[in-house]
Amino acid sequence: MLVVELLTPGYGEIAMPYVNIKITKEGATPYQKAQLIKGATQLLVDVLGKNPQTTVVVIDEVETDNWGIGGETVTVRRRKAP
Repeated sequence: MLVVELLTPGYGEIAMPYVNIKITKEGATPYQKAQLIKGATQLLVDVLGKNPQTTVVVIDEVETDNWGIGGETVTVRRRKAP
């Protein structure tokens, strides 16, 4: 599971994009996380012209028991999957 949230300050504030990537905690390696940070930063540079030096990327890892979809945890849903 992957969710990405982008927040940018309003008028009169420093234009510092903040990206919050939420993934289920299932063993993403430090290299994979570094690639997500690098890729999200570059995407903001390419699409919105943001300064990579002021772009903040945070990765939150969430246990599958703490992530719900349709009233069930991801853990339960995956157990049911064929």
